[in-house]
Amino acid sequence: MGSFASSDRTYAILGTGALGGFYGGCLQKAGLDVHFLLHNDYEYVNKYGLIVESKQGDFTLPHVKAYDDVEKMPPCDVVVVALKTTQNHLLPKLLPSVVKDNGVVLLLQNGLGVEDEVAQIVGSKRVMGGLCFLCSNKVGPGHIRHLDYGEIKLAEYAPNYQSCGITERMRHIASDFELAGISIKLAEDLLLARWQKLVWNIPYNGLSVVLNARTDELMADVHTRALVEQLMWEVVAGAKSCDRAASPQENRIIPNSFVELMLDYTLKMKPYRTSMKIDYDEKRPLEVETMFGNPLRFAQQKGVDLPKITMLYQQLKFLDARNIR
Repeated sequence: MGSFASSDRTYAILGTGALGGFYGGCLQKAGLDVHFLLHNDYEYVNKYGLIVESKQGDFTLPHVKAYDDVEKMPPCDVVVVALKTTQNHLLPKLLPSVVKDNGVVLLLQNGLGVEDEVAQIVGSKRVMGGLCFLCSNKVGPGHIRHLDYGEIKLAEYAPNYQSCGITERMRHIASDFELAGISIKLAEDLLLARWQKLVWNIPYNGLSVVLNARTDELMADVHTRALVEQLMWEVVAGAKSCDRAASPQENRIIPNSFVELMLDYTLKMKPYRTSMKIDYDEKRPLEVETMFGNPLRFAQQKGVDLPKITMLYQQLKFLDARNIR
């Protein structure tokens, strides 16, 4: 593993927005060597640095290593992909030069199937998935507002999403994030972790756009709350269809209590405009394929139909196309 045993791991953040700016900022504040790739905010951040307002304490980083071109970045041990999945067509250009030979690409992205694409670029041994439970917005150039939560669930990737267990490499990366004040969970099974995240993402991201509503509004109305729960159960059915266990006894599917947990978690959450709703309002492309299309295709390949998620997918495809036009 080479550099993975040492504590002077270098980090590259591709996409310094609400998510990359927050996590990258925390890593730098903790003393790690972090390199930030920026697009629109490059001039500003190169000059003034990053501002992070957080419920865990506000901080400013007046000097960050900012880049507007990946070719100028040094090869790093951990390359954090914090771009929206709608930008993943750029990854074949971005990744090869910035990840060390023994480095790893950590995908902090939504949806399902994103690791498969990245494995084709850098090889499956250099890919890890991360599921972020984070309420954070970018409120200005280089200015991040962290509202709530922040935990990351890490899991190794293997072809066909085979379960990899917990590796030393995961523990090393976890220790860096924990040093930066980020709560980390280690998962043995990336496919299961991704389906679990979709239990929240599919209903709230989809309905927030289609119904023009915040999370608290969806929970306050008896009809939409029932719809949220029905969509969650469809996600659970999708996860069950993709489980690789041979017999029901071995099944590591999502437990029923997880749906209750997600509903409860959202009731206690501050009123929140989901990431997909923000993208829609800002007239940016929506992550419809990775968050809805890919899970539907995964389940359909196993002969499982998810009618409510299919309807949401079709509505979002229409709204997305009309919005971008």
